[in-house]
Amino acid sequence: MLKLTNIMLMLFGLIGIIVAVSSMVHPDIVIGFQENKSSPNAIQSSSSLNNLFKQVDNSVVQITSKVRIDSNPADLQTQNATALGSGFIYDNKGHIITNSHVVIGAPVVDVTFIDGNRYTARVMGADIYSDIAVLKIIENITTVPYPKPLVFGNSSQVEVGQQVVAIGNPFGLENSMTTGIVSQIGRLLPSQNLGFSIPDAIQTDAPINPGNSGGPLLDLQGSVIGMNTAVVSSSSTPGFSGVAFAIPSNTISRIVPSLLQNGTYTHPFIGLEGATLTSDLAKSVNGLPPNFKGIFVDSISKNGPADRAGLNGSSTDQYKQKHGGDVITAVDGHNVTQIEDFIGYLDEHTSVGQNVTLTVHRDGKTIDLKATLDPRPSSIAPYILQKKP
Repeated sequence: MLKLTNIMLMLFGLIGIIVAVSSMVHPDIVIGFQENKSSPNAIQSSSSLNNLFKQVDNSVVQITSKVRIDSNPADLQTQNATALGSGFIYDNKGHIITNSHVVIGAPVVDVTFIDGNRYTARVMGADIYSDIAVLKIIENITTVPYPKPLVFGNSSQVEVGQQVVAIGNPFGLENSMTTGIVSQIGRLLPSQNLGFSIPDAIQTDAPINPGNSGGPLLDLQGSVIGMNTAVVSSSSTPGFSGVAFAIPSNTISRIVPSLLQNGTYTHPFIGLEGATLTSDLAKSVNGLPPNFKGIFVDSISKNGPADRAGLNGSSTDQYKQKHGGDVITAVDGHNVTQIEDFIGYLDEHTSVGQNVTLTVHRDGKTIDLKATLDPRPSSIAPYILQKKP
């Protein structure tokens, strides 16, 4: 099971930010059972839920792949682990959507429908930063009735308290349904070991377990509003914590066409590290009025967009006291009071090469700075080229 352990507050890149939790688990590789504490939320009558399940069950699949584990580089013998996840039908051309962490390292995978029919699928493309991958079944589909693509809903209209349904393959138990509510929206979900975060994640208390990754999070009309991808757990509470996250459907709709066409997706990059302005951070900035809101600029990437635009980061004196730099209050006229606002706007509404206007508070004055966004830099080779046969 993939984990991000002992997560601390970290800020990188676009900007990326990692939420402070004890452990973030991608529910993808089955290694054992854990206690499942079901959500107490009752959402609809059993007949309504049953009808919804029948509407979509033929469009949700189980995904299995062999992942090579090179425990000792000097040892020619390698071990294989079976990665297990979920996915759902995207179109009538045999394309399936899942999480990139479900299929990473596997150029081909097995896809199993609820009727037991199993097919081979090829990984067409993946974006590790948003944890989205596209597969294509390379055999003739004989499943009857022919699987229908799931309908995408508008995740920007999702509200806290909205009732939701998750379908997937927890612990290999095919096409299992759980229910819950939307606990919160607009969360920042860290991408494992990559230094960037996925903005606008949907938080839900619908029980999610290993094997659910890549499965759909649905509204009560059966429309996809997200893709289940991670849960929060800790060593003190090994069962389901009641905190799970889904990648929003609007993010999937924006990124998948590029994955189908190019195999990759290029994210915009602003090149600064920052955080929501707090009382402690505000004390380090001169000339801030009480309760001032904005994004504290901590550091700047050399020769990056923010640096070229003239933004100033913070500094630390010989007594290890931090002295604040600029505070960003708006992007293109849109107020940003929290780091989530800033990251979400850049990721959803901008693209590489686009010019953005940053409204900045500096030395008691407000100024506008122009920045041209770069492609997100990466030391990681393109996903497809990394795969091992």
